[in-house]
Amino acid sequence: MAKSCTYCEAELLAIEALAFIAGEQKLLERFVALSGIAPEAMRQAAAAPGFLAGVLGFLLHNEPDLLAFCAHTQRQPALVAQAAAQLPGGEIITPKIPL
Repeated sequence: MAKSCTYCEAELLAIEALAFIAGEQKLLERFVALSGIAPEAMRQAAAAPGFLAGVLGFLLHNEPDLLAFCAHTQRQPALVAQAAAQLPGGEIITPKIPL
């Protein structure tokens, strides 16, 4: 069964979010502390169901980080929430900002 374009776009956005997090030292440190996943294990963890939704959830639950990512990628916060909902495990993520 082929994945929908929406799903593929959600995956790509989550990968972009992970790269953004990895590029910001303090953000990466907090992500590692909250997720328990060491930076060197993230590539392997990214293949696990729910990981990419968790990356977007990490941003969605901290408005300043979400807005920084959105400014960096020129995307709206609502798109990040929609993408999270398309990924496995994303249905349990509730954004903290009004959409």
